[in-house]
Amino acid sequence: MEFTDVVRTTAAIRQFTGDPLPDDVLRRILDNARFAPSGGNRQGTRVVVIRDRDTREALAELTITGSRRYIAQKRIGENPWNPLHPTAVTEADLAAVDVPRATPLLDAAVVLVVCVDLGVVAAFDQDLDRIGVVSGASVYPFVWNILLSARNEGFGGVLTTMAIAEEPKVKELLAIPDDYAVAAVLPLGKPVHQPTKLTRKPVSEIATRERFDGAPF
Repeated sequence: MEFTDVVRTTAAIRQFTGDPLPDDVLRRILDNARFAPSGGNRQGTRVVVIRDRDTREALAELTITGSRRYIAQKRIGENPWNPLHPTAVTEADLAAVDVPRATPLLDAAVVLVVCVDLGVVAAFDQDLDRIGVVSGASVYPFVWNILLSARNEGFGGVLTTMAIAEEPKVKELLAIPDDYAVAAVLPLGKPVHQPTKLTRKPVSEIATRERFDGAPF
């Protein structure tokens, strides 16, 4: 595919046909994705490739905590899991949520769990009075490269993080070392429907000249 077609049509795919994603194709996807940049080129990413049904069922079960709070917060008009504003969700609100089946994790051809070695990331924001985001620069370019590479091969997926609310249990399930953080869970497969036109804000709304409050670019 042409580069512009890949970047403009890599959508969040959550419904899959059931067609297989062969190992040789997945290896090619990962082989291309590994050229993503990372801090100091230390390449601290690791991928757990999961096809086993029981493991995926267990992983799907671990999304319930994150999903329940997400849904409960949306119901009362909050931005779910927002780090700036404390939630007003109550235990009763949480108990009232019927969490839907984690369909993408169960129906995809394969699920990838992407981790990053916290011992090699450069977290320049670790001393700031806010939640840290900078260390993601050493893992999320790789995650996005996986999705772009999958699109190029005619497959698709979605970056999910619901299970990370239960990261200790995810680590135990997959034998992930303590020094690693779970960054993303990616179900991949053949899309039931492949969008060809995505809706995004125009450049004039996301870029300004010289200052945050500067003129639109």
